[in-house]
Amino acid sequence: MLADPLSTTFSALADPTRRAILTRLSAGEASVTELAAPFEMSLPAVSKHLKVLERAGLIERGRAAQWRPCRLKAQPLAEVAAWVEQYRRFWDERLDRLDEYLRELQVKPKKKRDARQGGMK
Repeated sequence: MLADPLSTTFSALADPTRRAILTRLSAGEASVTELAAPFEMSLPAVSKHLKVLERAGLIERGRAAQWRPCRLKAQPLAEVAAWVEQYRRFWDERLDRLDEYLRELQVKPKKKRDARQGGMK
């Protein structure tokens, strides 16, 4: 069964090494050697991560003589952001309702206190 594109993107983003590679590529294109430099892993291991990112459509590799620069393709990240956005709205609404409830709680005790003081007169 083929995974949908969003699932493929999330699967690629699940690994911290791949996320770090994407972060590096957000600053500009880089070679495999440059991308591998911060990690304690072999070049073939980094290449496997790049293949996962490439299959997910998150990067593309060019060709310039013997240099194969990798560059970020951000469109799948925009699709992830759009998917997450609907949940941000959900939580914003929930937090707004909690804020209203907490304000009501602050007002109610004051009304009770005022009522008690008024009844003692």
